[in-house]
Amino acid sequence: MPDTTPPRPPLDGGASGDHGNGDEGGGEGSGQGGGPPSDSGGSPGLTRKERREQSSKGSTAWWWVVGAVGLLALIIVGAAVATAGHTKKKAVATTTTTAAPPATTLPVTCPLTGTPAPGGTVPGRPALAAKIGNYSGDRPSAGLNQADIVFEEPVEGAYTRLVAVFQCTGSDLVGDLRSARQPDAAILTQLSNPLFFHAGGIQPVLDLLGTVPVQDKNVLDSASSSVVIHPAGRYAPYATFMATGPAWALAGADVTPPAPIFTYSAALPPAAAIGSGQSIHIPFSTDADVTWTWNPATGTYLRSYATGPDTLVGGGQTATSNVVAMTVPTAVGTWVENAQGGREIEVNAIGSGPVVVLRNGVATSGTWTRTSLSTPATFADTSGQPITLAPGGTWEELVPQGIPVTVTAAPPPPATSTTTTSASKSSTPKTTGR
Repeated sequence: MPDTTPPRPPLDGGASGDHGNGDEGGGEGSGQGGGPPSDSGGSPGLTRKERREQSSKGSTAWWWVVGAVGLLALIIVGAAVATAGHTKKKAVATTTTTAAPPATTLPVTCPLTGTPAPGGTVPGRPALAAKIGNYSGDRPSAGLNQADIVFEEPVEGAYTRLVAVFQCTGSDLVGDLRSARQPDAAILTQLSNPLFFHAGGIQPVLDLLGTVPVQDKNVLDSASSSVVIHPAGRYAPYATFMATGPAWALAGADVTPPAPIFTYSAALPPAAAIGSGQSIHIPFSTDADVTWTWNPATGTYLRSYATGPDTLVGGGQTATSNVVAMTVPTAVGTWVENAQGGREIEVNAIGSGPVVVLRNGVATSGTWTRTSLSTPATFADTSGQPITLAPGGTWEELVPQGIPVTVTAAPPPPATSTTTTSASKSSTPKTTGR
């Protein structure tokens, strides 16, 4: 009878090494079923215990490899993050440093000229005004080109006198000093309680000065006479001069600079036409027939009389950056000024009237307006825009109504002509006469 007992499964060739005992079924490589071992069956000829030990060692080695790779990855990622963070911090720091705009400091300017203050600081002292004569016998004058502002006012007999005002700069010689007049009060009240040096005056004028904010310094009084200088070659009444240094010493504890009375700008007024202000002529009288002429070489207006240039003590011609011609109402007053019976000329400084401002070779016409003695006049062009002055010195001319003010423009440039050549079919224009 045939044997029907099923064959025994191989001990080592199955799908799992957990079936059977590795000690059964013959020698090395001879297990039932023959052939090579399966992928999961382990090495042939090993017992289950040996295979477990081998598997355990392989797993331990594998985890060591995985751990090493993971640690290396963590190190690389950490280094990348640290580098990125450092780069970001540097970028932020750089952005913060470069984004901040540089600090700018506006220059400190002199209140009465709009020019940079000497040494960057406005001197701690009040304005100093000096009354200067302008008869032909008073000339040549001294200190006018060092003054911040000079006012020219009408006086009796169709003459004029001057008020020279100093603040940022001074002069070793100023004069000659003459007596005060009624228009001085309106000039001085806009200068923030200035020192005012003059050689006396009639009693009504001295009384008037006592009613306005001014530090009155009559050099004919002993209290102020210490500033007087008598230059050689000058004779009374044209021989009284002064220096601003000793004069400022009489200000005592007053260290307050004046407020500005003009508005300055390096830019020309909007209505200015280039070359429109070559000169201005103001014929106060035959003795004071004044012309100011623009000099591009010096960037100033030069002053002349009908008889010739207005020269100063020590040489040089009177010059300024701005000429302001204000037409003002005047009247012959009741105060008698001299033995000939000449009466005081009174100027009405409140209200409005025509004005023309010359600067940088251009002239701008408009209107002046002054609402009170404590405030300066303002200037507006025909469209109502402010008229600004060039930084620098200024002469303000108080012109009586009825005196013509004539402004002359610069001549037009020479006409140009064109010529052609026949060197080619097309002609080439050329300009000449430049």
